[in-house]
Amino acid sequence: MGKTIKIVIVGIGGVGGYFGGLLARRYQNDGNIEVIFIARGAHLHEIQKSGLRVIKGQDEFVAVPSLATDDANAVGIADFIIVCTKAYSLDLAIEQIKPCVGPDTVLLPLLNGVDAVERILEVLPDAKVISACAYIVARLKEPGVVENVGNIQKLIFGVDGPANNQLKLLEQIFTSAGIEATMSNNISSVVWEKFIFIAPTATATSYFDLRIGQLVTEKEGAITALIEEVAALARAKGIMVDSDIVGKTLNKLRSLPYEATSSLHSDFLNGKSLTELETLTGYVVREGIRLGIPTPAFSAAYIKLLSK
Repeated sequence: MGKTIKIVIVGIGGVGGYFGGLLARRYQNDGNIEVIFIARGAHLHEIQKSGLRVIKGQDEFVAVPSLATDDANAVGIADFIIVCTKAYSLDLAIEQIKPCVGPDTVLLPLLNGVDAVERILEVLPDAKVISACAYIVARLKEPGVVENVGNIQKLIFGVDGPANNQLKLLEQIFTSAGIEATMSNNISSVVWEKFIFIAPTATATSYFDLRIGQLVTEKEGAITALIEEVAALARAKGIMVDSDIVGKTLNKLRSLPYEATSSLHSDFLNGKSLTELETLTGYVVREGIRLGIPTPAFSAAYIKLLSK
């Protein structure tokens, strides 16, 4: 591969910890690839002391990165930066990692929502940022420990059009580490299909204060209206959307455990002051206004949830 490739994972929570853990395990003794974690607090301390423990069902392993730090100045210029913070922490994280970004650095945000790329470019207008999304249910269990609690762990990234060699290399690095990664040449549709699922789900579970099983049983009309509003917004932005996106999204919801809920609903239940309301609900309302797309269901939910 030539020179050492430096991969930086920013945000070692459930998503960053699981994917970053697989990368760190695979390339721990590989002289060609360095995997670096940027974390903070007690979690960072435990990783520095004992490595990162990654649990999935009955399996677990300890991943030891090349470096774990809270100081981006200690990292140097990265080849790839995988950003796995919460959406409300994105601006701060991008400011933090500026010393790691060079002219050829590729940034790959794995966040909820569809505006991470444009938000990063507002801070780093010359950066190479590519769209991506992850399907995974993982969490930070305790400092130094992340757990994948779901049965899906897919990572999809790419561009709208042919990929370059840098992205082909990244796919090879991911898959060699055991990550179920796919490079797409139609990434906008992929990212929006996920958003058409998570934005209505997060909004409805939080607005009605219901778990997913009860939601699809008792409020199918309401969730359908939310799905239709996001799909209309996507089409207004020129995104190709499946003609049966409503049915497809409802089937995804029905396949989930009855007691499952969204992370946004969980944050409200736990009284968290910082949530992804603006990324998942507010974004739809604001973009609807900007593009002249009516979003009455999202607007009603947004007004109520703002007061929580």
